[in-house]
Amino acid sequence: MLRSGVHSSGVLQKEGDRRSMMKGLPKTDEGSAGERFHFGGFDKVVDFPSLDTPNTLFDDIPFKELPILHIKSTKNNTIFALCRPDGHFILTRSCGMEGFKNCRKGTNVAAQVTAVGMSARITKMGYKTVRVCINGLGPGRLSSIKGLQTAGINIVSITDTTPICEIPIHRPPAARSV
Repeated sequence: MLRSGVHSSGVLQKEGDRRSMMKGLPKTDEGSAGERFHFGGFDKVVDFPSLDTPNTLFDDIPFKELPILHIKSTKNNTIFALCRPDGHFILTRSCGMEGFKNCRKGTNVAAQVTAVGMSARITKMGYKTVRVCINGLGPGRLSSIKGLQTAGINIVSITDTTPICEIPIHRPPAARSV
């Protein structure tokens, strides 16, 4: 006949094991590598837009005549589009055009590489200073701006054009059961 005993030593040691494990962990969370972002290189703090902002000169070009770089960041891809202030497109690039395929297109590394490639093409065309409009909540949001900045593009303003849904979205209808 087998008899099972009651043991409490494992339960009593559990709290001590947790304390020793917590001692070995770092005190602060460092965050994930590559997601840190620093807006460096600015000489002064820029004020909020005023009535005189469209006429302000940046590299001898009025603000209202600067080209606009639209960045659409989705979970599957990041798309860059450079256009004139009147809305005519000049150049378009995406992570797929840079050689990333399938799920790799949606990574922050792909967005940064595409931003560096886009900035090389922009500078070759003679544009050095741009306005940036960013749309979407994908992983390439910050890294695309970081890639533009490290490649030498002078970013004058960053505008977030992501639509905010104030009306709750209804669930789709249930699938038909046959």
